[in-house]
Amino acid sequence: MQNPEKRRALTPEALIMMDTIARSGSFAAAAREMGKVPSALTYSVRQLEEALDVLLFDRRSRQAELTAAGKELLLEGRRLLQEIDAVANRVRRIATGWESELTIVIDDAVARRALFDLMEAFYQLPAGLDGSDTGPPTRLKLRVEVLSGTWEALISGQADLAIGTSAQPPGAAVHCELMGEMKMVFCVAPHHPLANATEPLESTTMVSHRIIAVADTARSLTPITIGVMPGQEVLTLPSMAAKLEALLRGMGCGSMPLEMVRRHVEAGRLVIKETSQGQRIFPLHYSWRKTSAAGGQPPGRALAWWLEQLQSPTTRQALLEQHAGLIL
Repeated sequence: MQNPEKRRALTPEALIMMDTIARSGSFAAAAREMGKVPSALTYSVRQLEEALDVLLFDRRSRQAELTAAGKELLLEGRRLLQEIDAVANRVRRIATGWESELTIVIDDAVARRALFDLMEAFYQLPAGLDGSDTGPPTRLKLRVEVLSGTWEALISGQADLAIGTSAQPPGAAVHCELMGEMKMVFCVAPHHPLANATEPLESTTMVSHRIIAVADTARSLTPITIGVMPGQEVLTLPSMAAKLEALLRGMGCGSMPLEMVRRHVEAGRLVIKETSQGQRIFPLHYSWRKTSAAGGQPPGRALAWWLEQLQSPTTRQALLEQHAGLIL
C-alpha cells in the first residue's frame, strides 16, 4: 500500500527545489534563485528527507552534494517535471477541439501504404496554438479487422472511424460513404492443379480443391463466409497477408483483391483463373458514428481531418490500390 505522506512530499515544488539546488551547486545560491532565505530552503529539504526517510544531501560536504538516493530522486524528478509539462501542454491543445484519442479500424483488404501516408500527414499537422507545438495531441490507435469485425468495432464504440466496411448494417447509427469498388480475382500458384484447368472453372471442379479463407473477426455480429462451397476443404487463416503467403506456396486456391496480387501475377508467381461465378466486385465504404441529436456536437478536429481526406477521390483510390511495398 502506498504511503500518502510520501506522495504529499513529492510535489512539483519539491522536485523543482531539488533541481535548483543541484544546478546552482549550493543551498545559498539556490535560495537566492528561488527568492527564499537559506534556512527556509534547508528546512524544506529536511522535511522532504523525513517524509521519504532518506538522506538526499551529504551534510559533510560544504557544497550541495547529492547522495545516491538524492541523485536518483533528481533524475526521476526531472523526468516527472517534463511529463507534467507535457500533460499541461496536451490539455491546452485538447481544449482547442482535438480528441485525446482517435481509434481507426480498417478492413484487412485496405491498402496499408496509403493508410500510413495519411497517418504520416496527420502527425505533421500544426497543433494550432502559438506555433511552438507541432503535431496534434490526438493519439492514433489503429486496429485491423476482417469483414463483419470492422463493423462491430465501429458500432460497439471501440472505434471512431471505420475504413473498408461493407454495406451499412440495418439500424446502425452511423454515417456511411462509398469509398470505391474492390475487384476480387480467383488465383492459384503456377504449380497448383487448377493452374492449367479449363476456364471458366466450374463449381464441381473447384469444390475438390482446398480453399483458403480469412476468418471473420466479428464476435457479436454474425460472421460472414465468402466463396466457400459446401463440402469443400478449408484452410482458415488470420489475415490477408497469411492468405497470400499460402496461395504463393500452392497450399490452396482463393479470391484476393486484384491490386493486392497484381505484382505477383505479373511476376508469374500467381495465376488468375476465370470462374463460372463471373467477375466479383465489392463496394467498400468508410463509416463513422453519428453524434447524438441532443448534443449536436460536430466531429472533433482529428476525425474531421480524416473525413476531409477521405472525400478526395485520389485518397479513396489509393486506399484500395496502393498495396505494393507494405503488407502487414
